[in-house]
Amino acid sequence: MPINILMPALSPTMEKGNLAKWLKKEGDKVKSGDVIAEIETDKATMEVEAVDEGTIAKILVPEGTQDVPVNDIIAVMAGDGEDVRAAGTGAASSPKAAEKPAASAPAAPAAKPAAAAPALAPVAPAAALANGHARVFSSPLARRLARDAGIELIRIAGSGPHGRVIARDVEGAKSGKGLKAPAAASAAGPGIAPMGAVPPGMSDKQILALFEQGSYEIVPHDGMRRTIAQRLTASVQTVPHFYLTMDCDVGKLLAAREEINAAAPTDKEKKPLYKLSVNDFVIKAMAIALQRVPDCNVSWTEAGMLKHRHSDIGVAVAMPGGLITPIIRKAETKTLSTISAEMKDFAARARARKLKPEEYQGGTTAVSNLGMYGIKDFTAVINPPHATILAVGVSEERAVARAGRVEAAQIMSVTLSCDHRAVDGALGAELIRAFKLLVENPVMMMA
Repeated sequence: MPINILMPALSPTMEKGNLAKWLKKEGDKVKSGDVIAEIETDKATMEVEAVDEGTIAKILVPEGTQDVPVNDIIAVMAGDGEDVRAAGTGAASSPKAAEKPAASAPAAPAAKPAAAAPALAPVAPAAALANGHARVFSSPLARRLARDAGIELIRIAGSGPHGRVIARDVEGAKSGKGLKAPAAASAAGPGIAPMGAVPPGMSDKQILALFEQGSYEIVPHDGMRRTIAQRLTASVQTVPHFYLTMDCDVGKLLAAREEINAAAPTDKEKKPLYKLSVNDFVIKAMAIALQRVPDCNVSWTEAGMLKHRHSDIGVAVAMPGGLITPIIRKAETKTLSTISAEMKDFAARARARKLKPEEYQGGTTAVSNLGMYGIKDFTAVINPPHATILAVGVSEERAVARAGRVEAAQIMSVTLSCDHRAVDGALGAELIRAFKLLVENPVMMMA
């Protein structure tokens, strides 16, 4: 009996995946454990192994196909002693294959701007928007001429494509040609939506109509961007955020970092075995701070509060198309050099989309550092199931008052976002204060 090869669920939350590459072709024999394909999830590219022995009889989903649902049949394998041709023919004509013709066609490439424009449905010259206002479609030059002439666009009859108002219509309207009566204009709607305003509830077609055809390129969302949009939209809508900001004097930390890096052991080529970054200290400090304020090391669930024993710190890593948060597990138990080595490995594999789900799922909090971009301070969105996230800005020389004197100091601003369901204001303040104490006195992290 033919063996169905299904789109695997490579993580608990995976619903669809992209079939990036077949490593076996029709007619190839495979053994259990052989890598047969590469699947792209929203965060990583992973290899799929065969669990049975046999011969690939029919590939139903070609490589390059996007958004293949989990448990869909992607190929059929003939078992030992079976007729490969018969298995392949049966798979091609099976009801399951016929139900999903789209799954067997490669994803179409993104359309060129010029080709995308005709695909848009025609739009009426004055379209009613969600806020009840009318939007008149016109060229930029026509809008400027109408504004300069003091004529409302809604009163001008458009002669362009789909009734679009163009420059010659405005010129004619100045002499009364093609100018609608005020009553007729007001029938289209109570007013004109302000330029640049996007009323809530606008459809994709209405948004596209705000722009000149051919002035944009539509880039389809990939799985990662969709997942980021869904998760962070849900976070903002369902998690009551509040924010706490503190300035930290990191002069001692920078000096300690310089000394540790200078004393780092070297390899055979005299290259240092590690080079600590400020972010390594931040991760370690956040991990210890959570141990000192354990009531912040929690996750909210409707059934009860999850109190975590260890500090598993997610660290935001930018990558093409989005970001990912690989997790330093039990960070409170690890040395700075170990944290540094793990982060370098995670960052490299994250950008290549080679992280395993268990390396970026879960965690008890996260750190997002934009200091390398010169950002002074910002607020970050909590990534559930975390109850907090620390946003880290640049360390810079600032003037501070000490004992009645103004002097220069290396200051780094940090902002803690808290889930108010799990962490109250005073509790969050304890956590960020514990963090500040550690980064200002880095020797305390070495104990």
